[in-house]
Amino acid sequence: MDTQPIETDYLVIGAGATAMAFVDTLLSETDAHVVMVDRHHRPGGHWNDAYPFVGLHQPSAFYGVNSRELSTWTKDETGLNIGMYELASGAEVLSHFDQVMRQRFLPSGRVQWFPMSEYSAGVGGTHHFKSLMNGDERQVVARRKLVNATYARTEVPSTHPPKYTVAADVNCIPLNRLPDIQGPHACYTVVGSGKTGMDACLWLLQNGVAPSRIRWIMPRDAWLLDRANTQPGAENLERTIGSTIGQFEAIAEATSIPDLFARLERRGLLVRIDKAVEPSMYRCAIISQAELEQLRRIEDIVRLGHLQSVQSTQITLDRGSLPADPDTLYIDCSARAIQMPPALPIFDGDQINLLMVRWCQPVFSAALIAYVESHVADPDEQNALCRLVPSPEHPIDWLRMWAVTLANMTSWRQNAGLNAWLSQCRLNSQNAIMRGMRPDDTAKLALLQESGAKAAAAAARLPALLATLN
Repeated sequence: MDTQPIETDYLVIGAGATAMAFVDTLLSETDAHVVMVDRHHRPGGHWNDAYPFVGLHQPSAFYGVNSRELSTWTKDETGLNIGMYELASGAEVLSHFDQVMRQRFLPSGRVQWFPMSEYSAGVGGTHHFKSLMNGDERQVVARRKLVNATYARTEVPSTHPPKYTVAADVNCIPLNRLPDIQGPHACYTVVGSGKTGMDACLWLLQNGVAPSRIRWIMPRDAWLLDRANTQPGAENLERTIGSTIGQFEAIAEATSIPDLFARLERRGLLVRIDKAVEPSMYRCAIISQAELEQLRRIEDIVRLGHLQSVQSTQITLDRGSLPADPDTLYIDCSARAIQMPPALPIFDGDQINLLMVRWCQPVFSAALIAYVESHVADPDEQNALCRLVPSPEHPIDWLRMWAVTLANMTSWRQNAGLNAWLSQCRLNSQNAIMRGMRPDDTAKLALLQESGAKAAAAAARLPALLATLN
């Protein structure tokens, strides 16, 4: 075992999407050396543990690392995403990050990658990692900073047990095992109301299960984004930028928080599965109208809070119990995909915390943080450019995220270097939206200018609107 400390400029804990996006930009903007440590055997973080039919719910053009396209820029001709730009599968996302590691990071000679290893902090601020395979431990000396890319702590059903009691004679599986089913069941009960629960319901419907045989335990209803409003490409610019303008107008015109969400729904900017149920959750989930139509076919939706226990003939929830068919397959989707990160500064002394700095865009955020680290020396200025955007949980977080995002965007425009980088950054959604736009297209240029003006009006209205919460 080599006992000599490894010296590097940056020690990055994790090799998930944000870590990969950060290191990718750091390599482009500096001559720094990096050590990356992760528990998985390949890059991609939670994508390694996700269910076989997982995929992005946003267009592939908005995801991955800045230096390499993930999207093929083709539109789906069949299925529930028909007519819109493709959504990369989980396997395609993993392949993307694996290629970035093997074809860009490692050949650079500036990245050392230690998979199947666990980081630990030592006495006196030292850094260590231990191999999960042979137990060997190494110390790392980070000359510049430690980069913590683990705050997302994304949970998936395969790595987290059910959050309720399951009797021994009950058949309960994580979502990952759905494709392994060998025979039919009288009833299929999906436990969980987030993106994972929606994917489970859609998979069952697409694989021939009648809606009448599906029960969906939905502790909370959610506000969802319509995918048709978030399409890249200049041919979609009027609708995509128009939806952003609509959000800004709703903020500027709203008289209260309930009025805000009513305006957003009337414009089709937020949607919900059941219009008779007020959502109490917002998690940035994106859905197509075709998917929404399929989910609305399920009538047995249980809204009695979280599941507490499952017996062969009964389920018990926070607010009551219901009978159950003994021949029920329970599909666990209760893992909490999005965790609430601590309220830490992005730049925190000799540590960088990879958290969001723009509305629902973690990989872009990580790339921008790397640019700021590379070109801005003053810690106060760094944090002024990278105010923490809170992760979403409740509907009001939709507004809170916009409040910080708009403040950050104002700061970015005032930094000439950062502004120039943004104009070239693949992960900057505006560039993907403008792809293929002619420079003399005055109508589209006017729409972009209008978006800026509407953003200023929304930013001016935001403090008073948020104050109504008190």
